[in-house]
Amino acid sequence: MMPDPASLPPAWWIVGAAVLGAIVGSFLNVVIYRLPVMLQRQWREQCLAYLAESQGDDIRAPADEEISAGAVAPFNLSSPPSRCPHCEAPIRPWENIPVLSYLWLRGRCAHCATRIPLRYPLVEALSAACAALVVWRLGPGWTAGAGLLLTWAFIALTFIDLDHQLLPDDITLPFLWLGLGINLFGVFTDAYSSLIGAMAGYLSLWTVYHGFRLLTRKEGMGYGDFKLLAVIGAWLGWQALPVVILLSSLVGAAVGITLIIVRRHSRGTPIPFGPYLAGAGWLALLWGHDITQAYLRWAGL
Repeated sequence: MMPDPASLPPAWWIVGAAVLGAIVGSFLNVVIYRLPVMLQRQWREQCLAYLAESQGDDIRAPADEEISAGAVAPFNLSSPPSRCPHCEAPIRPWENIPVLSYLWLRGRCAHCATRIPLRYPLVEALSAACAALVVWRLGPGWTAGAGLLLTWAFIALTFIDLDHQLLPDDITLPFLWLGLGINLFGVFTDAYSSLIGAMAGYLSLWTVYHGFRLLTRKEGMGYGDFKLLAVIGAWLGWQALPVVILLSSLVGAAVGITLIIVRRHSRGTPIPFGPYLAGAGWLALLWGHDITQAYLRWAGL
């Protein structure tokens, strides 16, 4: 007879979450690499189609060829199967076990011995560790399940933004609506706080963006940052926004100054802000109330 899941020791849930997190982390590596490429191809096809409509038959042929090529060789999150980018040998199932396969293969392709980027096992390990912390902190249940989804979205957005300075609407917008939806049932906050949080999250950075642009005639951040903070507000409520903005700004400023001093990073070179928002949002998910209370005590309020 199978044991009642509710009667299992908490440690079992934490270990199970870590294993699930590692498996999801392997899929997140696919999302991080393929989603930006999919979007770039989609944008190119749309541009070619627009030029074909506006300029006549001279542009229509390349557009048709591009669409036909995409139809012959689909590229999405499930196709083509994973393969070595160097020798193009298919990755067999036992070579794709999260973290363990990397260690077993000693970080090299089993076919051509090309070094496998350390990024892949690190994302898997990060996903596993964060999943375990979410279940440990929130406890087994629907709240932890929702927290895991948000955590994995944060990880995907972080690495995509680091690589491409892009926070795809394909992730932010569904999670915005999902946050508003789950809080109809009071999972993290009440529906009113969730709605105000989404509005305040977007408008706060939107205001900063346009104010900075008017003063400097430069763009200080992208619209994806507005949407990500709206996601955090929708999930955690407007009450979490001050600590998220404070933490992300402090860490972002510290990292930016360090890059300028240590690596002689140009002040004009953009630094993605999404990873700091995602990190601060995840901390607020687990310890937001504690951080807020500690700050209030420190400030004597």
